Amino acid sequence: MKPDIVYEDEYMIAVIKPYGVPSQADQSNEEDMLSIVKNYLFDISDGDEEPYLAVINRLDRPVSGIILFAKDEKTAAALSDMIQDRQIDKYYQAVVMGEPSEPEGDFSDYLVADKKTNMSKIVSKDTKGAKKAELSYEVLDGLDTDIGPLTYLLIQLHTGRHHQIRCQLAYHGMPIYGDKKYGKAPKNEKNNKGKKGKSSKNKQDSIREIGLYSTRIEFTHPITGEEIVLHREPEGQAFDEIDDEEF
Repeated sequence: MKPDIVYEDEYMIAVIKPYGVPSQADQSNEEDMLSIVKNYLFDISDGDEEPYLAVINRLDRPVSGIILFAKDEKTAAALSDMIQDRQIDKYYQAVVMGEPSEPEGDFSDYLVADKKTNMSKIVSKDTKGAKKAELSYEVLDGLDTDIGPLTYLLIQLHTGRHHQIRCQLAYHGMPIYGDKKYGKAPKNEKNNKGKKGKSSKNKQDSIREIGLYSTRIEFTHPITGEEIVLHREPEGQAFDEIDDEEF
């Protein structure tokens, strides 16, 4: 697979991760983005040594969009520090089932990741292993459909927890369209106004890609000082369907 390159210089490279492809090697032994990009860099180089490459923003397997890599250890360390210090702004677009009570807002919760189930859940602040998870959202559009309302959101991710966006939105009554892992009706249903029933289940089962896309990353280049804006509009079945309006 040849990578779809969004940006590249001598220090870093950003590409589009397709739906279903792991960010890096996992137990599936399937082709992953780290290997794909590393092979690309090796093919265009004059040397015979394996190039250095580090993932900066990992994306879940069913999520597509911009993924950033560093080409050397110094750049990787600098970008990782910037992530920790919230100096890299990460934006996602999402299609969700249901609708929020307000057109824009913030969610601040505490998450615990369960390695056995590969899922995260919202817990109380004093729960062992709980980590704070924060994001902001803005409504871009909405549709009334035969399975209830679908809402198009722009999300700014402030922290990078395991399955954070998927878990938080589901908990707050807006599971991501097509997400079979977190897409069941959440316990907190105060904002979930979608219709339930057989048609909703069948529609969800037909979706092959979840409605979540890494659409924009903004930061100051740690080496050159240049202001970097990486952007790509979302693609995929969920976004095509909300544009299609044929529900």
